[in-house]
Amino acid sequence: MKTYINPERKQWSELAKRPAMETDYLRSTIQNILDGVKKGGDKAIIEFTERFDGVKLDDLEFPKSKWENYTNNLPAELKKAIQTAANNIKSFHQPQLNKPFLVETMPGVKCWRKPVAIEKVGLYIPGGTAPLFSSVLMMAIPAQIAGCKETILCTPPDKNGNVHPAIVYAALITNVDRIFLAGGAQAIAAMAFGTETIPKTDKIYGPGNQFVTTAKQMVSEQGVAIDMPAGPSEVLVLADTSANPDYIAADLLSQAEHGADSQVILSTNDPSLSGKVNTAIENQIAALPRKEVAQKALLNSKIVVFEDFETAIDFSNTYAPEHLIIQANNLEQVAEKINHAGSVFLGPYTPESAGDYASGTNHTLPTNGYARAFSGLSVESFVKYITFQEITREGLENIGDTIEIMAKFEELDAHKNAVSIRRKS
Repeated sequence: MKTYINPERKQWSELAKRPAMETDYLRSTIQNILDGVKKGGDKAIIEFTERFDGVKLDDLEFPKSKWENYTNNLPAELKKAIQTAANNIKSFHQPQLNKPFLVETMPGVKCWRKPVAIEKVGLYIPGGTAPLFSSVLMMAIPAQIAGCKETILCTPPDKNGNVHPAIVYAALITNVDRIFLAGGAQAIAAMAFGTETIPKTDKIYGPGNQFVTTAKQMVSEQGVAIDMPAGPSEVLVLADTSANPDYIAADLLSQAEHGADSQVILSTNDPSLSGKVNTAIENQIAALPRKEVAQKALLNSKIVVFEDFETAIDFSNTYAPEHLIIQANNLEQVAEKINHAGSVFLGPYTPESAGDYASGTNHTLPTNGYARAFSGLSVESFVKYITFQEITREGLENIGDTIEIMAKFEELDAHKNAVSIRRKS
């Protein structure tokens, strides 16, 4: 990893840039896919799947009648781990379900807000280089808690035209309704517009590569709701002189192995960590099955060394990481200074992989600096809120003058009359 020593603040925006494909190429390629699915439906999905995934499908749906038997050969230890993770995720997300509340803003004027589950939701589960069955739990469980009526799942098929059994098992225990074999931008198009087989959904959720993320953003421009921009994975480790370089290296590599377009950053006030962490990375990466993927990601990655820890914290807030790991003294004080991050992991015994799998927090998080404005996935992501109001005759008298005066000065006489005609009757 390349090291930068005390970079000036004017360099920070450049250092905080994520690796990205050329935007015009991305958008034109994806627009062709969106248009193709709109016009061709199932046939287009099958053609794109053959082109991008190397397999020709006869059927886009993995029928529910096969789910249970299909998962019989999953190792018992994996089933138990998935179930434990699901229980923890449910425990963390269950209290997020808000109840309606009523406020009487003035005598006779009652207002309230009612949470209503989004009816049809589409989950995208990446599966190109790794079957992310954990993402099923992270999205289907809050959808289940929210009370969504229909939950569908799209995931790319493997070379044999199948879906990974662990994805099916996670879908089975979280009450997903249907599974479809479709990946990439074509899956997003299918859930956005609908095909003969894949239903149109009200909102699309899930992480993915730059094609998936850009496709989600492009369909959102056409009125289709999405959860957030959640693209290639990233982590920033914020470390002081007390940090363990072996732990840091392990955390950096755990994100680097996600994909060649991932990015990992170390922000520190300890100059000696640069050499120690690079050495630890060399030692650990040699044993990784996904070594080549991690090595490519490390080419996009950086170690940034500052004179003081406060500046290292400032740089972290500038970067606004998807995942932030803090290995430092005075953890509570440091945590209070974090303003921009998707999810934060405190202390030497809190690896980011805990949040990826089983601690209970959600791992679907904003990337590419969007943590400055977006939150990670939650039950609220699967809910919309409808406001209600009820005004009695007494209430209309109490609030009537206020409405009539405001309408008069906005020169909206019909607004004023809607109140006046009631008060006079």
